[in-house]
Amino acid sequence: MQRALALFIMAIALFGAFGAQAAEPSKAVVLGQYAQSLKSSSIYSRPATTSRVYYRVKAYEYLIARKVSHRGWVGVVMENGHVGYIQSSRVALLPYNVTANQVSAPATTSRSGAGGAKASIARYGLQYTGTPYRWGGNDLRNGIDCSAFVQQLFGKIGIDLPRTAAQQALVGKPISRVEDLLPGDRLYFWDRKRGKIGHTGLYLGNGYFVHSSSNNRGVATDDLRNEKWRKILVAARR
Repeated sequence: MQRALALFIMAIALFGAFGAQAAEPSKAVVLGQYAQSLKSSSIYSRPATTSRVYYRVKAYEYLIARKVSHRGWVGVVMENGHVGYIQSSRVALLPYNVTANQVSAPATTSRSGAGGAKASIARYGLQYTGTPYRWGGNDLRNGIDCSAFVQQLFGKIGIDLPRTAAQQALVGKPISRVEDLLPGDRLYFWDRKRGKIGHTGLYLGNGYFVHSSSNNRGVATDDLRNEKWRKILVAARR
C-alpha cells in the first residue's frame, strides 16, 4: 500500500463544500461529487481488483468521487490528484458537488423567506461531519445530540426551534408523503424504548439525510430508503 497516495478524504476545512453554496458558481472548480463508503473497501490504481491497492477505507468514510467510463466502478480523488477506483456497489454518491470554494453559513433570513435557506442550511450541516454525538450536547464542533444539531442549524437562519425532537416535531408544516420531501425538511423518528419521538435529522435530497447519530458515528449521513429508518420515520416538518 502506497501511503504517499493517501486517500483524499473529505476535508471540508480545506476544500469547503458544494457547488450550490459557492459565492461565484461560474468560477467554482468542481473537484468531484460528495460520496460515502458503505463498507470497508479498497481503492485501486485501476478499475480491477487485481491492480495495486492505493488505500483502504473504513465504512462510512467520506470521499470525493468522480464518474468514470468503467461500468461497476467509481473514481476517487486522491491526495496527490490521481484518481483511484472503488467498486460502485461499495459507495453511495451524495447529491452535491464538491468545489474548491470555502463553505459559509447562509445569511440569516426571515421566516417568510426561509425556504431556500433551509435547503442551504442542510448542506451547510455537512461541514460538521465527524462531530461526536453527545447526549445533551450543544457544541457543533465538540459534541452535540440530534435535536440540538437541528436546532442550532436552523438558528443560523433565524428560525427558533424547541430543544427536543418531540417538541420540534410539533412545529412547522407537516409533510405526509416521503415523495414530497424537499431539502431542508426536518425528519422525526420514533424511539421504541422511550415510546415517543426521539431522533431527528435534516433531509438532503435524493433519499439522504444528515443527523447526529448516537451509534458512535456522530454527525453523518444516512439513506432514508434504508428500512431501518423508513420503519421508524413518523413525522416530517417544513
